[in-house]
Amino acid sequence: MHRREFLAAAAAGIALTEADAEPVRTEPLANPNWGPLYYDDKEQTQLEEVLASRRPFRFSPPPDQSKVAIFENEWASRMQTRWALAVTSGTAALHCSLAALEIGPGDEVILPAWTWYSNYSTIIQAGALPVFAEIDDSFNIDPSGIERHITPQTRAIMAVHLQGNPADLDPILAIARKHNLKVIEDCSQSVGASYKGKPLGCIGDIGAYSLQQTKTITAGEGGAVVTSDPALFERAVRFHDVTVRRDFPAKLAYMPGLNYRMNEFSGGVLLAQLRKLDTIVAAVRRNARRVYDGVRDLPGIRLRRLPDPEGELGTGVFLGFATKEQRDRFIGAMKAEGVPASPPAGSIILPIVPQIENKVTVTPRWPSFAGERGRSIRYGRECCPRTIDILSRYAGVMIGPKYTRRDTDDAVAAVRKVYPTIVNA
Repeated sequence: MHRREFLAAAAAGIALTEADAEPVRTEPLANPNWGPLYYDDKEQTQLEEVLASRRPFRFSPPPDQSKVAIFENEWASRMQTRWALAVTSGTAALHCSLAALEIGPGDEVILPAWTWYSNYSTIIQAGALPVFAEIDDSFNIDPSGIERHITPQTRAIMAVHLQGNPADLDPILAIARKHNLKVIEDCSQSVGASYKGKPLGCIGDIGAYSLQQTKTITAGEGGAVVTSDPALFERAVRFHDVTVRRDFPAKLAYMPGLNYRMNEFSGGVLLAQLRKLDTIVAAVRRNARRVYDGVRDLPGIRLRRLPDPEGELGTGVFLGFATKEQRDRFIGAMKAEGVPASPPAGSIILPIVPQIENKVTVTPRWPSFAGERGRSIRYGRECCPRTIDILSRYAGVMIGPKYTRRDTDDAVAAVRKVYPTIVNA
């Protein structure tokens, strides 16, 4: 607490001691960056082996020696699916998923109003129409608001698992089955999390992951697609490799594809990182649990809704407030304590982005908004007031897998010191 806040609290009649004016930490708690924290000789060995082989192209080595192929096999096993496909990014994974599901012009895809640009952009790239649904206090798509957006043109729901928290998949899947829709799981911000004992990505029809630098494991860039449906897998494979799969017998008709192939350097780093995934996830969950356990008894505390507390990754412990003003005061006070808190991050309220609200596309002739339905749909604040409200009232302390016991104790101490002065002021 700053001296000014200390004096203001004292004037308000809140019992404080001079010790309360001292910050919890003099050196701010660092914002974590996960995967790179675990780089060691394992990643280096993988890179050196690719260099020594002089075969960095994914299909140069035999399948039993390809880093990418081995990574795909181990990824499929870890995510409990029949197949996995390594690609260049999470955006590429989403694009391949939409192509696998044959999403195209005239189709509609429901997605949360708060998510990353890639979810929207890949739907546009497919020529389809993005339809935004509100989030709930989990920061994920609100299942109770999905059905009102379903039309005869709806083909799929994007269940995006945001900031380490699994979306509430049971009701989403029930809605999808009722209306004969496909479910794309976007696990980019929750790699390694689970829902009711199953890894995220294996529960819907197809799953997409990002392995970019800010994700659980990383090669700087990278992505993956998983499915247990052979037709979806082959379509994704063909689309990611200019329609050809060199080590997979052709079963489907020709389809034009792009080039989203992963190289052997990335495959090697990700193979080493994948073998550390469970260690990383266990560490961050342990640290998050310490913070949850240390603050959950605060009177009136409102925590982010967790559809599956055991499956959550634990990237941040978020607290809700009655107003945005309270939330902002909390952020300022936590910064003064050396334990930064921040609003929900890593995504954008997409319908209020001016270019999206104005339906800017690749060319004016793009099919997404050319039809009557596309012309009539309206984005902007009017389609997501609840999303805007929820995100304005939450802030959280980010949690790192390599935080020490002192780090988590300081996080608890700061919340316990600051939170009551905000909500009881």
